[in-house]
Amino acid sequence: MIRIRKSDMVKVISGNYKGKTGRVLKVYLDTDRVIVEGVNFIKRHTRPSQNNQQGGIVEKEAPIHVSNIALLFNNKPTKVGYKTLKDGKKVRYSKETGEVIDAN
Repeated sequence: MIRIRKSDMVKVISGNYKGKTGRVLKVYLDTDRVIVEGVNFIKRHTRPSQNNQQGGIVEKEAPIHVSNIALLFNNKPTKVGYKTLKDGKKVRYSKETGEVIDAN
């Protein structure tokens, strides 16, 4: 189960981009990977087409495994859990502090 959502601020905790922070742009639930803004760039060679007349080399973000990132809560990396409130809502909370992250 992925506890990271789109538009969360995360920090990379391992790999080539360790220490970098960014916003989650997309979550791939089937492969447990996320695309983080400004992290894990790859180069793709594109052929000229109607949309891209010139073609060439395009740099874009590639997915990174969810185990290599941590959610930033109060500007600190934190582990995330789920709990059910008394009114029946299921919310994410910080396992370190016990505070509710969002009440969606």
